[in-house]
Amino acid sequence: MSVRRVVPNFRPRSLRESSEFYGRLGLEEVMDHGWIVTLASPASPGAQVGLMTKDRTAPVSPDVSVEVDDVDAVYAVVRAGGAEIVHPLQDEEWGVRRFFVRDPDGRVVNVLSHR
Repeated sequence: MSVRRVVPNFRPRSLRESSEFYGRLGLEEVMDHGWIVTLASPASPGAQVGLMTKDRTAPVSPDVSVEVDDVDAVYAVVRAGGAEIVHPLQDEEWGVRRFFVRDPDGRVVNVLSHR
């Protein structure tokens, strides 16, 4: 199992205003689903920020997203460790397989792999 990227997810008052702000810092929009916008550095595409209004399919919005190479393996390890699963492992229509887990400090982590 390996981590491919880690993306903080912010909940802005205005997606447009926050997108413009992070754009002035040099980040460019690489994804826009209407409810989440991802901005990345053109020079270092793994450097990203997520701007999310409300998660589309989960009961809560995650604080951070961690992309892994094998989400099923990570899910098995996390469940075996007794962590609280907040959103079950499932395939999403936008091309990811993911689950949410709560970390020891209460933050919600979106663990995903692209299909």
